[in-house]
Amino acid sequence: MELTDVDEALLSCQILAIPYPGRGHINPLMNLCKLIAATSTPNHLLQISFIVTEEWFSFLKSDPKPDNIQFLTIPNVIPSEKERSKDFEGFVKAVFTKMEAPVDSILDAVPKPNVILADSFLPWAVSIGERRNIPVASFWPMSLTIFSIVYHHQLLLANGHFEAAANNGRCGPPFLLQVVSQLANKAQYALFTTIGALESQVIEALQAEVSVPIFTVGPTIPFSDTEFKTNQPTCHGLMINLRTLFYTYPKEVSCLYQKNC
Repeated sequence: MELTDVDEALLSCQILAIPYPGRGHINPLMNLCKLIAATSTPNHLLQISFIVTEEWFSFLKSDPKPDNIQFLTIPNVIPSEKERSKDFEGFVKAVFTKMEAPVDSILDAVPKPNVILADSFLPWAVSIGERRNIPVASFWPMSLTIFSIVYHHQLLLANGHFEAAANNGRCGPPFLLQVVSQLANKAQYALFTTIGALESQVIEALQAEVSVPIFTVGPTIPFSDTEFKTNQPTCHGLMINLRTLFYTYPKEVSCLYQKNC
């Protein structure tokens, strides 16, 4: 039996996922996308397009993923992941000013998605959604408490709770304030990687101040990872967490590992 356009709309949901180009942002969003993709059924098909730079695609293409998640790539318009620490401010500026256009061009070439699922650290994603009349779910890959602290930065300044910021009249980098403002005032949904019961007071207080609906999605960590770490010796988790520091501070990390194991 052929499906009408209306039937196809009911049976298919297209999601466009746009992560901030950093491992600590890409991993949580990909894990969330995998959880969403797993809910696809024959009567409600889900297709997720995950946008990354060509460089990041080369890092991720061999990782296992569901068939209903596909990669879409944009040119390497930002500094290389391998070099970004040398000029982090320049990297952030490039993300804010050079990624929007190629991502917008992708939307000209693919079916209109039902929703854009974008990292909160990409405020221009909300602007794309506004121009194209596509709802945007802003994904904050940290606790809601951290978001609330930045959102209420003026109180920190007014009460002298953040002396370093008081010296220059601001709390945190300007781009972070822009990120928080876009999420709170322009996005249609706000997703936080937290457990609602653990931050219920923060959720209640913040929801009374912002119009965007707040949703908690829990820790975006693959179950297999948590199961693996649970079955390891106590020091094994420390070893995993220190692995990313080893090449920068090999002597210090080795010493710390020996003391704790």
